Amino acid sequence: MSNENKNKIQKKYRLRGWWTLSPLLVFLGVYVYLMSHLSADSRGHLPITVAFLAAASYAVATTRGVKLEERIRQFSAGAADKNILLMIWIFVLAGAFAQSAKELGAIDATVNLTLHILPDNLLLAGIFLASCFISLSVGTSVGTIVALTPVAVGLADRTGIALPFMVGVVVGGSFFGDNLSFISDTTIAATRTQACDMRDKFRVNFQIVVPAALIVLGIYVFKGLAVGAPTEVESIDWVKVIPYMVVLGTALAGMNVMSVLLIGILANGVIGIGTGTWGVFRWFDAMGVGVNGMGELIIVTLLAGGMLELIRYNGGIDFIIKKFTKHIQGKRGAELSIAVLVSLANLCTANNTIAIITTGPIAKQIADRYGLDPRKSASILDTFSCFVQGIIPYGAQMLMAAGLASISPLSIIGNLYYPFTMGACALLAILLRYPRKYS
Repeated sequence: MSNENKNKIQKKYRLRGWWTLSPLLVFLGVYVYLMSHLSADSRGHLPITVAFLAAASYAVATTRGVKLEERIRQFSAGAADKNILLMIWIFVLAGAFAQSAKELGAIDATVNLTLHILPDNLLLAGIFLASCFISLSVGTSVGTIVALTPVAVGLADRTGIALPFMVGVVVGGSFFGDNLSFISDTTIAATRTQACDMRDKFRVNFQIVVPAALIVLGIYVFKGLAVGAPTEVESIDWVKVIPYMVVLGTALAGMNVMSVLLIGILANGVIGIGTGTWGVFRWFDAMGVGVNGMGELIIVTLLAGGMLELIRYNGGIDFIIKKFTKHIQGKRGAELSIAVLVSLANLCTANNTIAIITTGPIAKQIADRYGLDPRKSASILDTFSCFVQGIIPYGAQMLMAAGLASISPLSIIGNLYYPFTMGACALLAILLRYPRKYS
């Protein structure tokens, strides 16, 4: 059968309306049901793979118009998408780096350095600012999370701060730079689709998200008043701080995140062997343990990729675009429709850059038709895609942070102060027509 005939059959039998998005509801429903029937002590150990397996199976079962083999082939194509595989390679390298750094003592050394530098009451604010600065410099939230999450885990252990809360500080701050940085792929995609300059979009974005960052910073300063660091901080083993300094330095230099992790792994090995901490085989063993520890994370990523591809295949994204461009009224309604479009597309792709690229041309048409400033429409695309990406439990950032901290992604969501505040400020900017100059 030709591809043209397959497409005709698929369109004929496509799921209709909101049913195209039902796999997402199945995932959330299964997870909430299982959580409600577990004791409080067991909830952190619930494998998220169970919920994703149920949702993925449902997505395959409800795809109509093609044989089972074709549905599975389409599901597998989504799991094998180049963006999914890129995430998996990053997860593998991150696991190898984090575990070898832990066994070397690099994390403990970096935690001790942090406790020496930052006063107790500024610990939370300091980690948040560091996450904001690094992500702004490197233009990627994933790279920031890889660099800072192990340190956050060590700080939580030494200070008694709840681990999901501490990880939430890092994840939240990482989206500040992801949203604003000139070298962020979301910024590039948003400005290109809306035909505006990066610096102009930055000016609009800056006025919307910096108030959110200042609010969250104030919260962390206030909450930091109750933080008590250990009275006796161990001496700093400066040599073992080097791997983290190397990782941060190469990241800030703009190097690709995979290259950063490879250099970090090599730094761990060289310093470990040079100081007599371990031999070559123990270094290899540490890397192997780290990679194996990412197994569940990799499986979740593959299941999510396949499930989201079937949502797209069944017309989910087409339905969203058609639904939210049907009854637009006025400039405020046009801006809200762009925000909803990119948000729902992000839910269905778990990739903020892909969501912007998918909905950007439609957003451009809406902006032209209703006379929206392209700088504002670009800002809306970027900000709302980062907001959704920052809170979904199956996004690369949340999965990475949860994997490195060995906790459930859903336990982090309630601690994501910055993404939620950023989303609220972006919504108010639409409702209140702010900034006035660009609205």
